[in-house]
Amino acid sequence: MEHAYLVCYDICHPKRWRRVYKTMKGFGDWLQLSVFQCRLTREKVLTMSAALAEVINQAEDHVMIIDLGPAESVKIRVESIGKRFDPIERKPVIV
Repeated sequence: MEHAYLVCYDICHPKRWRRVYKTMKGFGDWLQLSVFQCRLTREKVLTMSAALAEVINQAEDHVMIIDLGPAESVKIRVESIGKRFDPIERKPVIV
């Protein structure tokens, strides 16, 4: 069962920030600077956490993984001030 997650990070060094960004690209959708939206199983969350732990400096950096609940029942609502925000839609991709 997938849950919806919001992953936010504060990384002190630009080189590490880029590594965290590249790591997160494999797990979710980029929303804005240092914020990702993910739909993951529990196993994938553990894999993502382990990958992030290897990249960050645990004394200087901070990553928050916020569980929003079961992905199928969560209706993510975002209030945005300023530039228009377009939420990411979950849809099938035909290759």
